[in-house]
Amino acid sequence: MALKIEPLGDRVLVKPLEAEQKTKGGIILPDTAKEKPQRGVIEAAGPGKLDDKGNRMPMEVKKGDKVLYQKYTGTEIKEGDEEYLILRESDIIAKIK
Repeated sequence: MALKIEPLGDRVLVKPLEAEQKTKGGIILPDTAKEKPQRGVIEAAGPGKLDDKGNRMPMEVKKGDKVLYQKYTGTEIKEGDEEYLILRESDIIAKIK
């Protein structure tokens, strides 16, 4: 299904990656004990922010990039059965290689 969401300005649409299902020691975590995910994949990116002179500043991330973002940030949305976050580019901490 094609996404019908196009971020504006310096915003990106992120598909969060699944939280860990069990600890390194092998203990299975219930849903209530799972950490909120901080990793995701960019599904769409806006054109970039405008500077004071009206020039478009290019985005540092693009569709397909895996990123690490701040824990409690962005707007959660649901498209069909999928959940996404809309974040500002400044809420992204790093790209994951």
